[in-house]
Amino acid sequence: MNDGRKTELVRYLVEYLVDERARTGGWMLPPDMAGHVALLSFEELWPAFRALVNTREPLPASDGFLSAQDELLGGLIADAGVTQADGLAPVPLDSRLRLWRGDITTLAVEAIVNAANAGMTGCWHPLHGCIDNAIHTYAGVQLRAECAELMRGCDRGEPTGSARITRGYNLPARYVLHTVGPIVDGPRPSARDRADLASCYRSCLELAGARGLRSVAFCCISTGEFRFPCREAARIAVREVRAYLDGHAGRTSVEHVVFDVFTERDLKIYRGLLGEGDPASG
Repeated sequence: MNDGRKTELVRYLVEYLVDERARTGGWMLPPDMAGHVALLSFEELWPAFRALVNTREPLPASDGFLSAQDELLGGLIADAGVTQADGLAPVPLDSRLRLWRGDITTLAVEAIVNAANAGMTGCWHPLHGCIDNAIHTYAGVQLRAECAELMRGCDRGEPTGSARITRGYNLPARYVLHTVGPIVDGPRPSARDRADLASCYRSCLELAGARGLRSVAFCCISTGEFRFPCREAARIAVREVRAYLDGHAGRTSVEHVVFDVFTERDLKIYRGLLGEGDPASG
């Protein structure tokens, strides 16, 4: 997407959101920015757009807004480069598994897994670096609206270890599996934390199988803001995925599972567990 078109689209979107926020209330851009949107560059407007959608209530949006948003997000994802999950090489020890380091919002797969919070409507902190924030940003405002509809009447929030499924909207993934991982409170995970994390993987795979999905990409659930130790979380992830695939052989649609990591440390851990390196490294 050329720079002029990107700037045109994001300027329209920010102006729409600033006007909407003036009417609905809530978090707003600084006055010196909100009043000079027409003078800002794409590099200034993109974080403004992202912050505004991060804090936007799941309200209906106009057809014009959705059309501009979808064109912009689709263009940005295409510019970043889409990776086809089917083209990833299987790991040496298990042809059903793949390991990939990259941005999960650019992965073309039937379903990606989102490490959600109990509210299930995304991260509401402007420009936060969590995967929940990234997935909702690049999927578009339609994702929060669908999640809010799913959670209607669920006053206590989504239980830890369960999963829900939504469309992927502007993401290359057709669907998003949202699961709430355990929050570790203390120096190490409790037995309940470990059981809940294992349940996240089982719940996502069971839901994917029930929907007839062939491929699923997992992020490193609970290892960021929720403080689950990376190495132990990876062991649980690999164990549960293999157990599900072994236990449902011939009875599930799920054929391939991708472990998507973001850091070099996690890449080394998973390489060791999956036969691509030294298990003690990282």
